[in-house]
Amino acid sequence: MHHYENSPFGQAMRLALGLKGLSWKSVEQPDICPKPDLSALTGGYERIPVLQVGADIYCDTALIVDVLEELKPEPSLYPEPMGFAGRMIALWSGGLWFMPAVGTALGTDPTIVSDEFWADRAKRFGMDRERFLPAVPHLVGQFEAGATLLAETLADGRDYVCGSSPGHADLLLYMNIRFVGFAGKQPDDFGTEVKAWYDRIDAIGYGDFEDWSGEQAIELAADSEPTGLCDVEAGSGFQAGDLVAVKTETPDPATVSGRLVGLSRRRISIERTDDLTGKVHVHFPRLGQILSPA
Repeated sequence: MHHYENSPFGQAMRLALGLKGLSWKSVEQPDICPKPDLSALTGGYERIPVLQVGADIYCDTALIVDVLEELKPEPSLYPEPMGFAGRMIALWSGGLWFMPAVGTALGTDPTIVSDEFWADRAKRFGMDRERFLPAVPHLVGQFEAGATLLAETLADGRDYVCGSSPGHADLLLYMNIRFVGFAGKQPDDFGTEVKAWYDRIDAIGYGDFEDWSGEQAIELAADSEPTGLCDVEAGSGFQAGDLVAVKTETPDPATVSGRLVGLSRRRISIERTDDLTGKVHVHFPRLGQILSPA
């Protein structure tokens, strides 16, 4: 997995690997662009985290969790009784509630990150410092309102948000509570139930992992062949082999181009070749990505 220590989404996926009990390689990436080793694998996508399985490159946590479920179905990231409905909570935490977490974590003391970091986030996420900072009081209020919802959910004594076992929803909620620690917020600031829940998630750990370099990850891709299942659904408006481009629904200008090898309502898969990696398949979730002819 390609990640960096302070990435909230990277933190959530490290815990997902620990929850699954999977052994994995940890490739530390920079927290700002450029990320040349990662770009060689993805074709230009530089968001964190990215999961690499040989020559198959999986972008975005929404797809990474699906791949982890395929690799090791149990324990599931969608435990009963809520099952897959837990994904909707995870999407809320990683979407609507995430920017309030960013505002709380980084905006209350904007000096904790560098000018280069602000410039990077302005380009890729639209977080222009001069416009972002005046919105921080509102974002802090929104974060606290969301934390209240979490506390009220846990108030009935449940161990985890979706029941008696941790899952995707817990990991994405946890990452936001952890993230605002940069602003001095502590889990028990949000109530004893949140603190106890936080400690249970924290105890999951990251499992068995080994530190790898970007060069080792590139060598692995070069020595592997893509094996991820791919198929282009009929009636999608695209055909297998079409030259296409994929970018996120954000200001981020990064666009990945290649030959379409897979398309469904859940996943986009393109084939591309790099001088360093050879042939790879780069996979994206369908939700949140713009697919267009190249």
